[in-house]
Amino acid sequence: MILFPAIDLKDGQCVRLVHGDMNQATVFNDSPAAQARLFEDQGFQYLHVVDLNGAFAGESINGGAVQAIIGAVKFPVQLGGGIRTMAHIHAWLDKGISRVILGTIAVRDPALVRAAAQQYPGRIAVGIDARAGTVAVEGWAQTSHLSVIELAQRFEGAGVAAIIYTDIDRDGILAGINWDATLKLAQATTIPVIASGGLASIADIRTLADPKYRVLEGAISGRALYDGRIDSREALALLKAAA
Repeated sequence: MILFPAIDLKDGQCVRLVHGDMNQATVFNDSPAAQARLFEDQGFQYLHVVDLNGAFAGESINGGAVQAIIGAVKFPVQLGGGIRTMAHIHAWLDKGISRVILGTIAVRDPALVRAAAQQYPGRIAVGIDARAGTVAVEGWAQTSHLSVIELAQRFEGAGVAAIIYTDIDRDGILAGINWDATLKLAQATTIPVIASGGLASIADIRTLADPKYRVLEGAISGRALYDGRIDSREALALLKAAA
C-alpha cells in the first residue's frame, strides 16, 4: 500500500486547489524541488506530481519545475497534466519520470493510451477525475458523458499500470476519501486503483490500512500533509504495519 504525497504545480509553485478551481489556490511552497526533497526525507517511496497549468493548456507549462523535482530526488515520480501525445509521453519518460498519467486523452483518444501502455509497460497510468460519478476532462473544466467504471473498463487488458481516481467534489476540502465509489471502481476492474481527493486525517489512513481496502494500490494525499493534519511518519508506520 503506497501513500503518495502530492505536488500540484501552478505558476511554478506548490499549491492546493479547492474543487479543482484555479482561482482558489493556496501556495504551500515556492520551491517544488525543496518540497519533493522534504517528502523523500520523510520516508515516502513515490511522488505524485500534477502540472495544473498544463492540464488546462494541453501541454507542459511547469516543465522547469518538474525537471527540478526529478533532479532533486531519487524516489520515483509520476506526472500528470497536459500529457496528450506520444511525443509528450516519450519526452517525460526519457527525462526520468517513472510513470505518466493520461487523463483527458484517455477519453479523447483511448487508442493512444493502449499504444503507449504497450510501448512502455508499467509506465502508463490513467487518471479518472469525476464529478458526481461522471468523468471530467480538460483540467476538470469540462464534463464528458462517460461513467467512471465505463472509462476504466475500456482499458482492461491494455497494460495500463494504474488508475488514479479523483473525486473532484472532495478534492482539496479535507472531506475524506469517497471510499464507496473508490472500492466500487477497484472491484470493477483488474487495473490497480489509487484513491485521490479528500484524504483528510489519520483516520483515513487507518481506513486505508483495513484489509477491506487492500485491493487498492494506495492513496494520494495533498493538503492534509501540508497543513499537518496527517503526520507523515505515523501514516507511513500504520501502512507498513498493515502490509
